[in-house]
Amino acid sequence: MHSRRHIAVSLEQAAQSSPTLSQLVRQAREANARMKAIEPLLPPGLRNSIQPGPIQGSTWSLILKNNAAASKVRYLLPALEAHLRTKGWDVAQIQLKVLSSSPWQTPQ
Repeated sequence: MHSRRHIAVSLEQAAQSSPTLSQLVRQAREANARMKAIEPLLPPGLRNSIQPGPIQGSTWSLILKNNAAASKVRYLLPALEAHLRTKGWDVAQIQLKVLSSSPWQTPQ
């Protein structure tokens, strides 16, 4: 019987060998950078309810913990989009996605 050796590789090494993974890593880093850029514009109490989401073309998604947070952020969208454009990002629209709560999740 042949034994297989599994060699651990870092995410960086894996990303370099896979164009698809490399693109996903780039997008995740850009989404995090965008989040960091808009953070000062968000009310402090709201910051923990928002996570950066995927980037698709000129649309960026923000993932929100609940509908109340989404409702508050909706009013800030024009300012957030304009701020990102002044920082050099091609953002035509920020889309809000609310995490659905299921009966199996515990509230936080």
